[in-house]
Amino acid sequence: MKKRSKKYSQALAKIEKNKIYEKDEAVKLVKETSISSFDGSIEVAMRLNLDTKKADQQLRGAIVLPKGTGKEIKVLVIAKGENAKKAQDAGADYVGDMDMIEKIEKENWFDFDTMIATPDMMPLLGKLGRVLGPKGLMPNPKTGTVTMDVAKAVEEVKAGRVEYRTDSYGNVHGIIGKASFTEEDLTENLNAFVAAILKVKPSTVKGDYVKNISISSTMGPGIKINPQNFDK
Repeated sequence: MKKRSKKYSQALAKIEKNKIYEKDEAVKLVKETSISSFDGSIEVAMRLNLDTKKADQQLRGAIVLPKGTGKEIKVLVIAKGENAKKAQDAGADYVGDMDMIEKIEKENWFDFDTMIATPDMMPLLGKLGRVLGPKGLMPNPKTGTVTMDVAKAVEEVKAGRVEYRTDSYGNVHGIIGKASFTEEDLTENLNAFVAAILKVKPSTVKGDYVKNISISSTMGPGIKINPQNFDK
């Protein structure tokens, strides 16, 4: 059995076993149970009633959090000409086309958090799929990272866009801020994340869509939230 640290045990003791908390109480608790020595992230996890073997029940997308993520995101844009200039003007950290593709391929360079590309550049990126895919860096139209409006995409990423994707069990995870965020800001981000997932409920889902919702801090215990706290 894995030995838990003293800090974790103390944090766990603040949470009532098997209790489903109301949203405001859970957000307050998640800040109190943040045990990392740094400003840890706060994550939401939703277990959904999905059959991910069915293509229409595999959810993938992105959400712009109203209060941001608290993290500075480095953005690489693969584009040419006027689109490259628009990306630079919008605040992209790196902009290029074949030069950047070759840098990744030859130097194993990954000093960025998000890659955005125009549709015409995707065939050139195909050969990098085997290295970008496992790292979650391959641009995808579903998450808004393959687009002609590169300026808008850069601005959204910088403002606090988070991507989500169901795993094979129908779970969706996402960052909703930092432990240093106010309860109000965390709640606003949590509401936005859950609302976005509720909005993309597949029409083929039968029964309750959301099985449970929980939040946790980096290295901290999970806290279950009453799903009825969120507008359906």
